[in-house]
Amino acid sequence: MERTTFDLRGEYIELNQLLKLAGVCESGGQGKQLVAEGLVQVDGQVELRKTCKIRPGQVVRFQDLEIEVVAP
Repeated sequence: MERTTFDLRGEYIELNQLLKLAGVCESGGQGKQLVAEGLVQVDGQVELRKTCKIRPGQVVRFQDLEIEVVAP
């Protein structure tokens, strides 16, 4: 499994935008589609809220990629 970190510049980032900025997909719309299909997990649980607020300390998983969100 590939692991990466994402430096969060604010209080939170919406899940679909995180997927886009982490390079999982090309657009926020594609990110929403992945979430809607139940393909994304947050902290080990399937997340279906497309604009779920992701905060530092949370881990997002899509297929074989884990993204740890950290505060810089």
